[in-house]
Amino acid sequence: MALRILGLDPKPFLPLYGLSDGELAAHGVIRQRVDEPHGAPDRIELRDAEPGETVLLLNHEYLSADSPYRGRHAIYVREGAVERFDAVGVVPDALRRRLLSLRAFDAAGMMVDADVVDGAALEPLAERLLADSRTAFVHAHHARRGCYAARIERAGTAGRHCDADNRWWR
Repeated sequence: MALRILGLDPKPFLPLYGLSDGELAAHGVIRQRVDEPHGAPDRIELRDAEPGETVLLLNHEYLSADSPYRGRHAIYVREGAVERFDAVGVVPDALRRRLLSLRAFDAAGMMVDADVVDGAALEPLAERLLADSRTAFVHAHHARRGCYAARIERAGTAGRHCDADNRWWR
């Protein structure tokens, strides 16, 4: 099965780029300069921000379904990221190098299965979860901190139940 992995759409974050720290604080956002490699995984480009780059730490609703699994958590967005990761058959290094929790959801936003996997072995678990006919999409989360990482779906199914930004049609 071909897997499609998606980062977040940059459009909602663009107005935050370049704001002063005070203006960001008014939105509940914190700017951080990256000092170490592999410490700040960007959710748009699905790559680790490099030392010297800045990231925005903010709260993001990654699952807006009207279900008990509706979810929000802190994420990093690399300040200036404009190119959304969207690839079939490619797992970005930012996912490969981390312990992940994969969570399968149905069209109503109910979790149907979940498991933990080393990112280096992501494909077999994602394929198993997506092989279940109840599964509409899978969310990858960083297992240690629990924050949303990316969306995984069957190639060719974008928008069937919700759009690629995990926003449910109502």
